[in-house]
Amino acid sequence: MTDLQQQAHALSFGPVAEQYAAARPTYPAELFDELERLAGRPLAGADVVDVGAGTGIATRLLAARGARVLAVEPSGGMAARLRAVSPEIPVVKGVGDDLPCHDGSADLVTYAQAFHWTDPGRSVPEALRVLRPGGALALWWNVKDDTEGWIADQQQRLGRALPSYHAHRSTPQDLAGPLGAHGLRVETARLHWARRVTVESHLADLESRSYVAVLPPEQRAPVLAAERDALLAAHPEGVLNEPYLLDLFVARTAA
Repeated sequence: MTDLQQQAHALSFGPVAEQYAAARPTYPAELFDELERLAGRPLAGADVVDVGAGTGIATRLLAARGARVLAVEPSGGMAARLRAVSPEIPVVKGVGDDLPCHDGSADLVTYAQAFHWTDPGRSVPEALRVLRPGGALALWWNVKDDTEGWIADQQQRLGRALPSYHAHRSTPQDLAGPLGAHGLRVETARLHWARRVTVESHLADLESRSYVAVLPPEQRAPVLAAERDALLAAHPEGVLNEPYLLDLFVARTAA
């Protein structure tokens, strides 16, 4: 993907903020248990900068664990949705490559589904600038588990239909370079979980994905219609079991 295409995908979320908020998956409580374990501190009382906060799905869960969270979000549409749902959470416009935060002001810098939109050569030093000694950079991704047959089938269909289709799945090896260059060691945890959703909710989630959201309406509609037909043919009851792999990466700084 070219830089111009990357920018178009990154900016595609604002117009689909409503679908994103309504249909994107949440995160199980075990994620935050693992985050506390790997970060070596409780979330309660921690100052957290949640970067690429979107509509606040992870942001609210961090706050519910007692963290003081500052949401950083570049999209006006996504930020407006976050403010509407959670007016008590402060939101500032910004990106991970240039954080609008003071030096040494955070115990944790978090990215939920968002680190791949950054330039690690800039975003990692920015996180380190903002973190206090002993703080941690935490990255995580919810990815549909393609060992489930119907998900693998869908990925093949989308790969054929959408030129920019992608499924982000980072590994410790992917992150070893940008994090290791700054002397950071990555610790990981993988969780398996699932949710049951209707076909319509699943399609709303799909519509909020950048590789669909970048399409003009006349191209997007037939893709979604074809997916509806394929899913209902395989699941005539109209309900899907969506299994997820949730990968967490945490890099702690020296105390």
